[in-house]
Amino acid sequence: MNDDQLIAQTLEGNRDAFGELVTKYQVRLYNTMIQVVGNTEDAYDVTQDAFMQAYLRLDTFRRSSRFYTWLYRIAFNVAIGMRRKYRAHRMVESIQREMHERLVDRELRPDENLISKENIKTVRDAVDRLEDDFRSVIVLRELEEFSYEEIAEILDIPIGTVRSRLHRARMLIREYLSRQI
Repeated sequence: MNDDQLIAQTLEGNRDAFGELVTKYQVRLYNTMIQVVGNTEDAYDVTQDAFMQAYLRLDTFRRSSRFYTWLYRIAFNVAIGMRRKYRAHRMVESIQREMHERLVDRELRPDENLISKENIKTVRDAVDRLEDDFRSVIVLRELEEFSYEEIAEILDIPIGTVRSRLHRARMLIREYLSRQI
C-alpha cells in the first residue's frame, strides 16, 4: 500500500495503517535524528515524539509533499526544540560517524586507511566549525540527499536561502581544508 492509502485508512480510524507508516519510516528517521541531535537516546525520543505528533496532526497533512518530508520536518522541529532546551547537544559526533562510514573503504591497505582516517578527521573538523544554519543544510543535502525544495520546506526557509547557505557552507569547508593541507 502506498503512503496516501495508509494515510486515508489511518484517518478512517485504522491504527494498523499508521503502524505500517511507522514501520516503513522509523529506522530512516531514527538514523537521521541521530545525526541531528548527536546521540541515540535523544534520537529515539525525537523519533517517538515526531510519530506521535504526526499521528495526532495527520488530518493537517496537505499531501503537497511526501509524507516522509512532512514527518522529517516535524522531527526536525522537535529536535530543534530539544537543542534549545539542552544546548549541550552537538550534531558533530553523528555527522562524523556518517562521514566516516561513507568515506572509509574497508579494503584499503592499512597505510591508505590511516591517511583516509586523517582526511575524514579534517573534514569532521571543518563541519564542526560550521554554524548550525550551515551545518543543517549540509546534513540535509549531502548526507540525507534531500532536494533544495525539500530542504526549504523542512527548514521553513526560502529556496534561495537554502542555495546561499549551502554555497557558503561548502566555501567555508573548502577554506578550512585548504588551510589544513
